[in-house]
Amino acid sequence: MKSSRFTARAQGVRWLAVGLSALALTLSGCSAQGGSPSDSSSTAAQVSEPSLEFAGPNGEKPGKITDLVLTDDEKAKVKSGKFKAAFVWHTSSEFVSAVEKGAREEFTALGIDVVASTQANFDAATQANNLQTVLALKPDIIVTIAVDPVSAEATFKPAVDKGTKLVVMTTPPANYHAGNEFVSIVTESLTDAGKMNATILGDALGGEGDIGYMYHDADFWFTNQRDKAFKSWTQFLYPGEKIVAEVGFTDEAKTQELAAAMIARNPNIKGIYVPWATAAQGVLAALRDAGRSDVKVVTNDLDATLAADMARDGNAVGLVGNSSISLGKGLATASAYGVLGKTAPALVATTPTKVTKDNLVQGWKDDYGVEPPQSVTGK
Repeated sequence: MKSSRFTARAQGVRWLAVGLSALALTLSGCSAQGGSPSDSSSTAAQVSEPSLEFAGPNGEKPGKITDLVLTDDEKAKVKSGKFKAAFVWHTSSEFVSAVEKGAREEFTALGIDVVASTQANFDAATQANNLQTVLALKPDIIVTIAVDPVSAEATFKPAVDKGTKLVVMTTPPANYHAGNEFVSIVTESLTDAGKMNATILGDALGGEGDIGYMYHDADFWFTNQRDKAFKSWTQFLYPGEKIVAEVGFTDEAKTQELAAAMIARNPNIKGIYVPWATAAQGVLAALRDAGRSDVKVVTNDLDATLAADMARDGNAVGLVGNSSISLGKGLATASAYGVLGKTAPALVATTPTKVTKDNLVQGWKDDYGVEPPQSVTGK
């Protein structure tokens, strides 16, 4: 699977994140070459149990995906409406494909016709062009995630002005609010995902050793919360682990050189956290080039490259899935709320799934709704 270039620069975005004061750990990134952080937050002995409160970009309190419910009468009204939907994605990946699969299945059950699906390779200008193309098809519903929340405010205004129902997976345009410019946010429980990454790596290392912490160095509420949760839970649960290098990035194509510098400057590193799977592909490449088969890697999203490495007892020791099919169905159900004029929860979240070599095949099926590729199973 080709790595996509993360070019989003969400500079200047300052989301209101009510309840995130407990998450306010300073991400003091090192130089591009990595290095030991200077802040005292890496001293695990001084860390108390995290009190991490998951909240949306505008302080929305999350409900469960099961809070999205349609009556038989409401389903019949949607079916009779002959509504059209389109996907305006941020990028393409196995995760996005699985989410779309779940959404399409639910759209079909609701009699909603999907007229388009676009992706932007994490480029805000491309997403803006894609939206204009999609709007020409006059969809009643657009399922999306903003590449750059700031520029997306203007990008998606024509859709809002037309009365198109926007349903958001994770990240809405800046200054958009549920019940007004969009229907609902459907995502995963970010703090739970961060904790799962921490426990996978902690178990793999036996709770001991130096680790590297890579994080998304942009104001992107979704990745920021997940990254911080990993760091907080690692420091609390595994006092024998020490974060000796912190490296931020915005372009996932740079992770190979950043990881190479990190392990060169910190040769005792035994584990690395990476925010998402395609970014972790570069980390695996750096470890392979350095002959460092001893370094364990954890990340988010199920990915064939990482999964195949894990199946072969490589560097990857765990992936945290998003319950992608369920997430997609939730997006479609929230879309039905929109066309019905029914008030939806502002934010609902799926429960992430912990996938290791022991449950790799079943975990892939549960998350993506299909068998893992041959590169993973060897069949």
